[in-house]
Amino acid sequence: MLIVILIFVAVVAGFVAGGSLHGFERVQIHWWGAAFAGLAVQVIPSFPVAGREIGPAMLALSYALLAAFLWVNRRLPAAPIMLIGLVLNLLVVVPNGGMPVSASAAGASGGSDAVLTPIDDGKHHLMTDDDVLTPLADVIAVPSPVGVVLSIGDVFLYVGVMSFVVLIMLGRSGENPRPPARWFQGYRGKHLPTERRLPRRSQARSPQPVGAERAGSGP
Repeated sequence: MLIVILIFVAVVAGFVAGGSLHGFERVQIHWWGAAFAGLAVQVIPSFPVAGREIGPAMLALSYALLAAFLWVNRRLPAAPIMLIGLVLNLLVVVPNGGMPVSASAAGASGGSDAVLTPIDDGKHHLMTDDDVLTPLADVIAVPSPVGVVLSIGDVFLYVGVMSFVVLIMLGRSGENPRPPARWFQGYRGKHLPTERRLPRRSQARSPQPVGAERAGSGP
């Protein structure tokens, strides 16, 4: 898988630049559920409902969930680059009912029209004259041994992922404050000091330590 290869290359680059994997211990990442759900939707096979494939809606939902995840974590290194990639993919997926794939690019990557015929899986389809915004579609051929076709949005995503890994390894985690929580508001991370774990309302109601006195109070 291409993403695994790129992450491996990024880790090697991080070590060469003097970084360490310990940098990931200081990273605060929120809304993991949205990220996992977005990735899960991409791997779920498309299936017909009422005679129509729901693949395009699933693909758009996946990109939307991942975009929400990146927006919440936008202060992390390279998160804006990955967010741009997702938005570019959304721009072409939504109006075309899926991601168009260039037959010529697929051929250059090692495929052929005959091989690409079954590519209409509900989420991707061979590019036609009716498709719009085709420069944003899967038109970038990556030849063998990788043998894939990418969109410009995919390029932003992969560059962002590699940059994120390298920058985190170099200790540039940045500040990523947690957004206001709707559930379990008393939890703010077990490694945070007490005054940052509790919401302000709870802090105001928390009892003073025994023997504590207000400054300037009399006997």
